[in-house]
Amino acid sequence: MPIYYEPIDSNTDVTTTRTLLHEVIPITGSIVSGTYADKNVKDYSHGMFQSVYDYPFLSSSANHIFDLTLGYDESSGLSGSANTLMRSKKINLYNQYSQVLLGYTGSANNVRKFENDLDLDGSGSMKEVFFVNFSRLITKDEIKKGSFSIKFSTGSWADTKVTAKAITLSDSGASATGGTANTVGGDYGILSGSGHPNAGVVFYQAGIAVISGSLFAGVAQFHSDSAGYKPFTNAAVSSSISGACDSLRRRLHNIQFNNTTEINSKIYFCRVSNNKFNYSANPTYLSSGKIRVKGDQRSRPPVSYITTIGLYNSDRELLAVAKLSEPLRKDPTNELTLRVRLDY
Repeated sequence: MPIYYEPIDSNTDVTTTRTLLHEVIPITGSIVSGTYADKNVKDYSHGMFQSVYDYPFLSSSANHIFDLTLGYDESSGLSGSANTLMRSKKINLYNQYSQVLLGYTGSANNVRKFENDLDLDGSGSMKEVFFVNFSRLITKDEIKKGSFSIKFSTGSWADTKVTAKAITLSDSGASATGGTANTVGGDYGILSGSGHPNAGVVFYQAGIAVISGSLFAGVAQFHSDSAGYKPFTNAAVSSSISGACDSLRRRLHNIQFNNTTEINSKIYFCRVSNNKFNYSANPTYLSSGKIRVKGDQRSRPPVSYITTIGLYNSDRELLAVAKLSEPLRKDPTNELTLRVRLDY
């Protein structure tokens, strides 16, 4: 137990800081498009979305990367024969993401449509979209603004990995202070590429990228199944969600962004004056009634070595312990200020 306690003044001895740590997250197209013969891609019986892992998903070392799905607004002009249940799933998915990320319009109380701008005024609607929902494991607290990019092919089924057919969408116009709009789902930025302005949006705190289906509107062979090749407009309606997602994954070259980890810290300045903490409460400090560091020289000043700092509450209950990297000599001729940081 301490010999005595030194009070900490909350006004002069305590401060707080906030630090943002960023980590580059590269997601290669070879993994996403099925490096492991699609064993790293998990489809579900409900058919609402598929999950992509960095290893075969049955492996204990597999990490979830993102979920992928397709949705469209019920006012969309997509054509093709559609299974009623399948069509309702895609509409429900669009509405669900819209409710969570954008909320509702004013008095009409209708879900908002995704837009390719920051105005949310009803113009520039994206009615057919792919949703890429990144795992919290890799996005951490949020995606760093201005760091997101996704490269994929807009060519036919046979040209999915041809570089000449590839485009890159990024949010390079966004920054920490501008280029974003705040919604119920947090901040979001516009995804644009050369020749393809405003082709999607990325929600930073939610970790969700929304890719406009208009990028594939002119692709005659977007999807392939037992019925043959289908353009995007038909595939989005009549194909399963997993099938349409397979067609997008096949086209992905790479995805990259910086994640953000926010560390909040409280810093305590523990001040040790010259006339305090010069004696140790450790029983080994004494030997046969004598202070070990003084030996038989009674005239020598007391000496102690500080190795640990304890933070206590008002009831003198120990709350936190900080260890010094090496013992600090303390005697009546010096004073110390020790900085203790608690991260949370």
